[in-house]
Amino acid sequence: MGLTARVLAIDAGNSKTDVAIVTADGDVLATARGGGFRPPAVGVDAAVDDLAQTVTKALTAAGLTSVTHVSACLANADFPVEEDRLAAALRARAWGATVTVRNDTFAILRAGAAEPRGVAVVCGAGINCVGMRPDGRTARFPALGRVSGDWGGGWGLSEEALWHASRAEDGRGAPTALSRTLPAHFGLPSVYALVEALHLEHIPVLRRHELTPVLFATAADGDTIARTIVERQAEEVVSMAVVALTRLDLLDEPAPVLLGGGVLSARHAQLNNHIEHLLTARAPKAMPQVVTAAPVLGAALLGLDTVGAREGAQERLRTYYGREPGGLRWRPS
Repeated sequence: MGLTARVLAIDAGNSKTDVAIVTADGDVLATARGGGFRPPAVGVDAAVDDLAQTVTKALTAAGLTSVTHVSACLANADFPVEEDRLAAALRARAWGATVTVRNDTFAILRAGAAEPRGVAVVCGAGINCVGMRPDGRTARFPALGRVSGDWGGGWGLSEEALWHASRAEDGRGAPTALSRTLPAHFGLPSVYALVEALHLEHIPVLRRHELTPVLFATAADGDTIARTIVERQAEEVVSMAVVALTRLDLLDEPAPVLLGGGVLSARHAQLNNHIEHLLTARAPKAMPQVVTAAPVLGAALLGLDTVGAREGAQERLRTYYGREPGGLRWRPS
């Protein structure tokens, strides 16, 4: 490692991109923020073109044209073949002497772990899980939704809540307060009216995610159906974590289980408590922690792992982003 070692850290999600230029000492030279990274929607070339604008801003601000290593954690890099394809596209830009591309869930894991070891479950719009060990072994899931066996996340939870509410209202299903609370959120008198408004896009489709907090509030008020949905989400989170721990031979030793994404970081008491209960039974040595640190921190730490960061670099970088190793400790209500 030379004195000029630099890392270009990229965390590119569906809705926004964060970039940081970091030295091997853990000093942040420049940062930049840009729009979402969506290769499935616009194609790899166009997505990387958009990414280039944000990267160029950061490099220019740092007074650089290239760096030692590019550490990119990217949304929609769900399979190794996609990581390879995106890595080739980034190498062609000549931003760094070397390039590593990972799924963006790895950024959450590294942001919350004191070393590249443990498992992360991210429950935001969807759900995903990855794990890693310092020797380079990883565990991961395709995380493409129901087609790859996944269930939950904000989008899935709102859809499930609507399904039960619709059936309760028309008589096909058991009664649930969701048939009242979901439409009431939008000032509508019935689930029928809500479904119609969503179908005709009088309510933008993207606003459906607003129903997830309504689901949790309804569950907290004691509704049986709502509570069942929330408990199923906990089951899915723990199932993914336990499988990943098992694949990495971490089930029988202390290991962090990092929990991120909007659904998990909101700290809904029923969800968090049920996750803790299930982990205690199935992975008693797991150490659950909620991670709220900026994911670009994780991308930068992965880069420092690669270039051989100097002593104290990790702590200096974490101080810049205002987070201690391990994120926020698990404190179910």
